[in-house]
Amino acid sequence: MRMRTPLSTVRGLGSAREGTRHFWLSRVTGVAAVPLSIFFVVLLIVMRGADYETAVAILGSPLVAVLMLLTIFTVVYHMMIGVQVIIEDYVPGKMAKVIWLMGNIFFCSFIGVASVFALLKISIGG
Repeated sequence: MRMRTPLSTVRGLGSAREGTRHFWLSRVTGVAAVPLSIFFVVLLIVMRGADYETAVAILGSPLVAVLMLLTIFTVVYHMMIGVQVIIEDYVPGKMAKVIWLMGNIFFCSFIGVASVFALLKISIGG
């Protein structure tokens, strides 16, 4: 059974075959973000009131640094694909959509790189 309309067959348009992958990536990153976010909140509670040296020592721990990196990657990627869906669904006009999608990628990349840089600077030292 074919799901394409005759008009889309003539135009060569149809499914971009990205919907299922996008759906699953959104769900997987969302599920992964739950325990990582709990870890992050617990870490904030543990470090509440700590001085600078203690905070650097905690964030410099290999286990904490790896979990923080996973948290950053997961949450930033989940944010990027979530905002992408909103832009694709609600921004009218092709050019405006392209500009907003590019801005989304640049913004999320900047946030991710800046966060990873800060964490590595703390955990490795420098």
